[in-house]
Amino acid sequence: MKAKAGSHAGDSRLAVKKSKAEKDPNKPKRPPSAFFVFMDTFRKEYKEKHLRSAPSSLRASVGKAGGEKWKSLSDVEKKEHAQEKKEQAQEKNN
Repeated sequence: MKAKAGSHAGDSRLAVKKSKAEKDPNKPKRPPSAFFVFMDTFRKEYKEKHLRSAPSSLRASVGKAGGEKWKSLSDVEKKEHAQEKKEQAQEKNN
C-alpha cells in the first residue's frame, strides 16, 4: 500500500522543534528607512493642507498619497531623504 502524497509520518525532521533565540532588550532599534523619513515630513504637510476637508478619512488618504508621491520622486530626491536618514542615525549614535 502506498503512502499518501504529502504524508510526513516517517519524517523525523518534523519532530525537532527549534527554540527561538532570546531577544536582547538593550539592542538599539534600526534607523527608519528613507521612505519613513520622507513620510514624516510629508504627513505634516499633508495634514496642514487637508485637515479641514475630511478629518475622518485623513489617515488612509495620507498613506495613499504619500506612497504615490514617493513613487513619483526622482532618484535624486530619494537620495536626499536617504542622506537625512544617515544623519539621523549618526545623531542617535553620538
